[in-house]
This record gives sequence, C-alpha cells and structure tokens, in this order.
Amino acid sequence: MSLIGSKPVLLTNDVTVSIERNIVTVKGPKGELSQSLPMDTLIIKVSKEQVEVTRKNEAKQTKAFHGLVRSIINNMVEGVTKGFSKKLELVGTGYRVKKQGNALSFSLGFSHSIEFLIPEGLNIDLEGNNVVIISGIDKQLVGQTAAEIRSLKKPEPYKGKGIRYEGEVVRRKAGKTTTV
Repeated sequence: MSLIGSKPVLLTNDVTVSIERNIVTVKGPKGELSQSLPMDTLIIKVSKEQVEVTRKNEAKQTKAFHGLVRSIINNMVEGVTKGFSKKLELVGTGYRVKKQGNALSFSLGFSHSIEFLIPEGLNIDLEGNNVVIISGIDKQLVGQTAAEIRSLKKPEPYKGKGIRYEGEVVRRKAGKTTTV
C-alpha cells in the first residue's frame, strides 16, 4: 500500500471539494482550483472532514497514480487555505529588478533589460531591488514561474552571480591558476 496515498487529506470547515467526472474542484478562502486527474482506476471519497483516495486494482499504473493523485489534492487544499510562495535573490553587482505594471524588468548584466510577464493568478512582490517574492494558490504555477525567472540568469560557479532561490547554496569553483 502506498504510504502517501493511504493518508487522508484533512479538510477544514471553509474548504469544499467536488468531483465531476475526472475534474476535481477545490474551493476555499483564497480562491478556487480545478485539476483534471486520472481517476479511471482510483476511487475518491469526499466527506465533510476528509478526502480519501483508494485503488480499484493493484496494477502498476494504478499504484503509481495513487500517491500522485492524493498529493495533488492535498496541494490544492493547502493552496486555497494557506497559499504557496517562493523567494528569489539577485546576486551580482548591478543586478536589479523593477515591477512595471504587469511585467518585471530585470537588469542582469546584459546590454539590454529583460522583460518578464507576470502570469495570471500570481502575486509578485519585491523587497528592495534584488529580492523577488512569488506567491499564489497553485503550487505548480508558483514553482514553474520561479524556475523560469531563475533560468534568465542561473548562478554561475566562479563568482556566484545570478538569480538563486532563497537559501540555495552555490558550489564555488576555484579560478584558473597560473604557474611561473
């Protein structure tokens, strides 16, 4: 039995979960999320206090989806109650970011600034001019957006300059040595 899939997803009073065919919809105080899930071999039971995911058979594909579906539902419930956030730091001389309406303008040492459009459903705040805080109710969208922003200028191993997650450790390499 799956360790993750067998745990129930606990619901609070202000969260409702509804299932229509293979689409699970979760409504809560922060918003509403919908997700299409592979449920042809799984049974999802929704009560007022919890959501349980069980398997119809013991096929390999069913076992693989058991824990996945439960984790997706749990992340949806957590998103509409608490929300998710990621923090990115710009490290480097002259590296900064500005928010201009619906876009972020990055100055990352290139000859031009880079414009990044903020996806719908996300809230992006700035701390100073070198810290970006991405928050929203969809865990996948928050993580994907953080990864796209980080990919604009990944941290390089020699000086450590670039965009990194908060608390990320960049392994540094020694520079070139010369012998006389």
